[in-house]
Amino acid sequence: MALWETDKELFALAERELFTCAVGDVLDQQKLLHQYLPPEIRALSPQMIVMGRAMPVLASDAFQVKAEESANPLSGKAFGLMLEALDDLRTDEIYISTGSSPRSALWGELMSVRALKCGARGAILNGYVRDTRKILALGFPTFCFGSYGQDSAPRCKVHDFRIPIEIGGVSVRPGDILFGDIDGVVVIPTEVATETFTLALEKVRAEKTVRKALEEGMSAAAAFRIHGVL
Repeated sequence: MALWETDKELFALAERELFTCAVGDVLDQQKLLHQYLPPEIRALSPQMIVMGRAMPVLASDAFQVKAEESANPLSGKAFGLMLEALDDLRTDEIYISTGSSPRSALWGELMSVRALKCGARGAILNGYVRDTRKILALGFPTFCFGSYGQDSAPRCKVHDFRIPIEIGGVSVRPGDILFGDIDGVVVIPTEVATETFTLALEKVRAEKTVRKALEEGMSAAAAFRIHGVL
């Protein structure tokens, strides 16, 4: 029987007791060996933790704000579908975007304000963000390459959302669980979420026992032989 019944209960439990290393280790044990997003994607502040359901966003490079002569109507629309994607965020979701070159900011202060109003839990960008001080003041969990002020308007357009995407070879589908902290961001496929978080909780609780044994002088080899974790 699961230790939680709703996403809110799971997210609160995980944020209280778990960390990405434990969850990543459990995914490895399940032979899901490529679930960490690239290490360049890091918390904007070391204290930030993000956990929620993925709302994937797919972007592409652009070279002007609006291209009037184009076979694609989105080329004549500033930001493409970015504003529609932002407005479509739902409670406990995370805006996660990829696809465009890292040459402009994919997220900023006003997007954070709107995302908070929608009930979103964070943003994960395969690229940069701007308005960093304002985002930090809002306390909105944001994971990215870092800060870079160059505007996306003439450089990037969103052309789809709520579709599967891939970042660094890691598949991210709508509804998958994303969990990020100072050690990175891990993607938990929804079909293994219950087993993964149950095993991760068991692991971290066992690690507390191992830590106590090590502090009392037990050897690392003995601790691993007895408890199976280190």
